[in-house]
Amino acid sequence: MTGIANGGKRYFLAKTDPETYSIDQLEREKETVWDGVRNPQALKAIREMKPGDCVFIYHSMGNPGVVGVAEVYTPGRPDPKDPKLAVAGFRFRCRIEPPLTLKEIKASGKFEDWALIRQSRLSTMAAPEAFAQWLRRERPHCRF
Repeated sequence: MTGIANGGKRYFLAKTDPETYSIDQLEREKETVWDGVRNPQALKAIREMKPGDCVFIYHSMGNPGVVGVAEVYTPGRPDPKDPKLAVAGFRFRCRIEPPLTLKEIKASGKFEDWALIRQSRLSTMAAPEAFAQWLRRERPHCRF
């Protein structure tokens, strides 16, 4: 399942515990360096990120779901604190209100092959273009 869309724009999903780093904080700060990821598959996704790519921000606690959208503004690159790890710069784009819950995503029956459904512990991953299109229909107020 690919996160590459027509025109080269790619889609990713990044999970965060809202007590650690929430969509509220990203909206306030406008930009952040996404770091702290250690899983090899998640690091691969971060290394693939390029400026202009879209990242769905997902709160993993409480009622898990997609709560916002960010844009990659600095590409995936080695973490200056630990070159074995990777970081990327995210810029806030919009909130998803109400959040698109994991329950809704599963109930759609459209994304069984996506790592979000198959590998629930994976923190950062490619997102299918079909998900981006579906999200646009489900929550049209957020332009990305």
